[in-house]
Amino acid sequence: MENTTNQDPKEKYVSEPFSEQQQDIPGTETELQPKADHGENSYKGSGKLNGRKAIITGGDSGIGRAVAIAFAREGADILISYFDEDEDARQTAKFVEEAGRKAVLVSGDIRDEAHCQKIIDTAVAEFGQLDILVNNAAFQMSRQSLQEVSTEEWDRTFKTNIYPMFYLCKAAEQYLKPGATIINTTSVNAYKPRPTLVAYAATKGAIQNFTSSMAQLWAEKGIRVNCVAPGPVWTPLIPSTMTPDEVKAFGQDVPLKRAGQPAELAAAYVLLASEDSSYMTGSTIQVTGGSPTI
Repeated sequence: MENTTNQDPKEKYVSEPFSEQQQDIPGTETELQPKADHGENSYKGSGKLNGRKAIITGGDSGIGRAVAIAFAREGADILISYFDEDEDARQTAKFVEEAGRKAVLVSGDIRDEAHCQKIIDTAVAEFGQLDILVNNAAFQMSRQSLQEVSTEEWDRTFKTNIYPMFYLCKAAEQYLKPGATIINTTSVNAYKPRPTLVAYAATKGAIQNFTSSMAQLWAEKGIRVNCVAPGPVWTPLIPSTMTPDEVKAFGQDVPLKRAGQPAELAAAYVLLASEDSSYMTGSTIQVTGGSPTI
């Protein structure tokens, strides 16, 4: 009998080079060409997160949107934290609500500790509890030399990518009960840093270590802390922070010869958020298109 279910991973999504394009930082889904796949038409839930309440930073677009869609279809209510991409955030909230779940939008700058406290306070006020925190928001800029990296840009990268994890975890701790989970987005750059992403790669290494430390620190509380390490994934961050030539070649250098789509990351986050990963803490799930992490 012919097998009609398996699919060649090299050919699941478009593999030819992307068109040269640039966006203003932080980029939007509406301007992305081709459009990314967040699982809007494919993800099917099975109740793995029924009754759970989640926060997703950077939940308006990219990986964050895919995770929000998957979590909602698995039964979770979602607070979507985002910077100022209102249209993208409203679209993500629409997907959450279409799944029959509650969506709460909170815009603002997570580099501000007071804003991170607001995110936690809002989630608790709206949901009455907090079960899942996905630290996903990130900033990067591709630079050809260290001299092109300003002190302001270095600070922005660290204060966007790693500081908020500390702020949010610290603010959330009093509300987290045994069984709660933290999921941090690290990167293949924590293992195989690109020379054009010095600041970004350094923060992703820091996230990897923060995750390991927190997993040990909170194990006695019954709170699990894990992370996902994506490889090259097609999101608005790419054309807004890389050169047109880098965009055109994006994802072509991994063994699967293509960029990943946000939809291909969602299941990893669902696993780490659910009871299916009850014996996983301090772990990293690598979704890299074959790029080695050892």
